[in-house]
Amino acid sequence: MSESYRKWIEEKLVKLEAVDCYSAGATPETVAEQAGIPQSEIIKLNFNETMFISKAKLSALIKEVADEIDLRLYPEDEEVKLREKLSGYMKVPKDYLAVGNASDELIDRIVRLFVEKGDSGISFSPTFAIPRLCVKRQEGEWATVPLLSNLQLDVKGLISKFSDKTRLLYLCSPNNPTATQFKMEDVETLVKSFPGVVILDEAYGEFADYSFVPRIREFENMIILKTFSKAFGLAALRLGYGVANPELAKILTEKSPLPYPVSVFTLRMGCKMLDNIELMKKSVEQVKNERGKLIKALNEIDGIEAFDSQANFLLVNTRKPADEVYEKLLKRGIMLKKWGKLLQYDNCFRVTVGLPEMNAKLIETLKQIQGE
Repeated sequence: MSESYRKWIEEKLVKLEAVDCYSAGATPETVAEQAGIPQSEIIKLNFNETMFISKAKLSALIKEVADEIDLRLYPEDEEVKLREKLSGYMKVPKDYLAVGNASDELIDRIVRLFVEKGDSGISFSPTFAIPRLCVKRQEGEWATVPLLSNLQLDVKGLISKFSDKTRLLYLCSPNNPTATQFKMEDVETLVKSFPGVVILDEAYGEFADYSFVPRIREFENMIILKTFSKAFGLAALRLGYGVANPELAKILTEKSPLPYPVSVFTLRMGCKMLDNIELMKKSVEQVKNERGKLIKALNEIDGIEAFDSQANFLLVNTRKPADEVYEKLLKRGIMLKKWGKLLQYDNCFRVTVGLPEMNAKLIETLKQIQGE
């Protein structure tokens, strides 16, 4: 090995070591092992997964897809067919649609296309971390403006940070982790004021009061991201899509660095879910119903504050320290997403709206912990 190569790789490794990356954290398997309980008893409420669509029904659809496709062949027109079905679901022309390997991959694709070294991206805090990580990897700058105390957007604060180097604005609505859907007029003001590309992440849109998709023709610089991971219950398959004006949608579709970013199996399963759209719609109604019950029950526990939600999860603040509550929950086999201090709230958790029996276990356990 040459000295020049050794020096280069060592410098590269040091540089890469400093790159901030997404970490999924503990798994049910490791939590079960540490808690000394069977993995089947773990209550997993940390990743905003939707459990209300029957696993058996999904398995039946998966078997249909497996019988229909030939795994020996590369993708052919499966993406076109999915965009045609999405066109009917979203009620937009198919040339307004771009498909990706989950909305995470689409975020990365957008950043690679539109953000260069020295450019900057902007968002609010707290919010989803992936856009920041992607911009930093492009050697861009990242700016944030805190949400207001009511968890809504600081529109003036964000606009004050726009510059001729700000190429990307990221808006997650409903927002992760606050579960807040922002005022439509605030989003509209920001998009129309922004000099670059706007990502409006509506990953949780099916659980919310409104979507900007019907208005997409009004905003030439906006890309609305949607996903099959949440309302459709296909988190394992990684399927997302973007809705944008045809110019942007074409760029996203044709300028992907990969020839086949989404597998045939995943594309076909997306079509199956759209053919069986009632599964999703029924599941969403169940989530909303259970969400209201969970918020009410948590707010009846002394020392717990649960906020209103427009997503399939809640933001919860506890009087006891977050670390203490988190460790006690893990020992009892309950997994939440610990955030700690968010804005003026000191001990925050993000809590997935689980099945009734999962939520009941969470409620009873939190009562015990708060009473200790």
